[in-house]
Amino acid sequence: MIDHLKKLNNSVWVGLGVGLLLPAILCTIAWYIINHVNYLAKADLLYIGGIAINAYTMQYFFKYNKENIGRGILAATFLCAFAFFAYKVF
Repeated sequence: MIDHLKKLNNSVWVGLGVGLLLPAILCTIAWYIINHVNYLAKADLLYIGGIAINAYTMQYFFKYNKENIGRGILAATFLCAFAFFAYKVF
């Protein structure tokens, strides 16, 4: 896994892609769970869990000196948080 990490281009765009793709997958799973389990019908905080995984991912990339990827993940986290805020307000 570390070998694959070393091969990644240290770019903000790579981090933005990782930071948007991972929450998209997890939020899709959360959406499926919310819509198919009656007990969790109002559990919108599952979406926050999908976004919060970016914090761990960002820490992982910072640990291996891929700062620009971490910055892209941070930017994606803010975009996802803003989208969740807009979802809740509107």
